[in-house]
This record gives sequence, C-alpha cells and structure tokens, in this order.
Amino acid sequence: MNYDGLVFDKSSGVATIRLNNPEKLNALTFQTYADLAKVMADLAHDDEVKVVLLTGTGKGFCSGGSVSDIIGPLLEMKNDELYKFTRLTCDVISNMRKLKKPIIAAVNGIAAGAGAVLMLAADLRIFSDQARAAFLFVKVGLSGADMGTLYLLPRIVGLGKATELIYFGDTIDAQEAHRIGLANRVVAAENLMAEATNWALRLKDGPLYALGVTKELFENETNVNLATALEMEARAQAQCMQMPDFHEGYTAFTEKRPPRFNRS
Repeated sequence: MNYDGLVFDKSSGVATIRLNNPEKLNALTFQTYADLAKVMADLAHDDEVKVVLLTGTGKGFCSGGSVSDIIGPLLEMKNDELYKFTRLTCDVISNMRKLKKPIIAAVNGIAAGAGAVLMLAADLRIFSDQARAAFLFVKVGLSGADMGTLYLLPRIVGLGKATELIYFGDTIDAQEAHRIGLANRVVAAENLMAEATNWALRLKDGPLYALGVTKELFENETNVNLATALEMEARAQAQCMQMPDFHEGYTAFTEKRPPRFNRS
C-alpha cells in the first residue's frame, strides 16, 4: 500500500501507520485525511494484518490540521465544500471504529485538535512521557463536536472531565492523561515503540475473531438499553462458542499450556 502522507509498513501481522510531516509536527493535510480514510478501509480487507499501530514521525504525534494547507483554504470554501471536508474527516474515524482489528496509538509527542481525536479513535493509547494532548476546537472558534470527539471522549474520561477538556482546550501532559484514563500507559520516550509493538504482538497472538467481535460490541452497545445489549451479547457469545479458538482455549487450559489460536 502506498500513501502520500503516510509511511505504511507491515511485519509479523502488525501494520504500522506513521504520520509523516515531521517539520510541522505531522499536521494533517487534505491528502493525509484522504490517505487515513483509505488505509483504514483497506486494512479491513488485508488478511495479513491482525493489529494496527498508529504513531507519528519525529517529535509530534499529530498537531492537528495544517494552518497553511487546511485552515487557510477552508476560510475560502462555501457550505457544500466545507461539508465535503468535514464528512471526510469523520470517515477517518468511522473507518477506524468499524475496523474489527485492534488499533494502538503510540503517542510520541503533541496530539492536538484532530490529532487528539485520532488517538481517541484507537482502542488503546500508550503515551511517551513527553507526550501531550489538547482538544483545541473551541479555542479557534469551532464547536468541540469535531470528528466524533463528543461521542468518544466522554466514554473514556467521563462527561465532566471531557467537558472541561473541550471547553477550555487546555494542554495536558502524559501523567495527567494517565490519571484521567486517557492514556492506558505512560513509558519513557525511548521505550515507546517497543512497548507499543509488544502490545500489538500480544494482541496478534490472541483470539482474533473474539477480539473483533468485542470491538464491534463496544461500539454497538453504547446507545442501546440493557435488554438490547444483553441480547446482542448472548448472540455474539453463542457464535464465538462455535469458533475453533474457543475449543483451543479450553484444550490449552486443560493441558496447562499456552493456547495456539487460529491465525487465519
């Protein structure tokens, strides 16, 4: 896969996507958004890839939309053009959440604006101790409802803290991100990619079908009542119980050995 604004690599079942505009802290361009939407859609059909790792080149994870390449041109656009752009940005997040494969964000530096939402859309977030995060939309006169922020952020940190982060747009450091649950883990900068890769490989060796179903139900159960959620889970679990991984898990437990889950 070749993408203009990204570095894409896959090895040992893990796809690494690296935002690649280090001079501007990986600020997003129209092309980068298009590339991200496409790569996340493409990965749904790539059977070699089991887990996805998203990070940035250089000192930043992603500083948000490029002032010169996006913000300036947006000021000249009319409603239909603006909606086409905002719909594209939302497609990136939609494709990430629909992808039935775990996504890990290795947050190596500043994650601001749209960059902060990209890490939100990942399933797990590992922060470098030098990483920072900021939801800047209101600070520049935009709604805090951007790219799914108001859907994703309260689910991770709670409504009260999400409201504070969005209303004020303050930058928080890695330790605060960990304290409020935004970061799953904080590690030394030099260990970030090793730790993220280790998590990716652990997930890759897990029951992939079951992980995909789990991610899908995390998403689908958000806005249903308990009775509907229980019915969804009952049907999904009954299906998982018919899969080879469930039988292997039982056999491995009884034989007191690590499970060898299906890799196909």
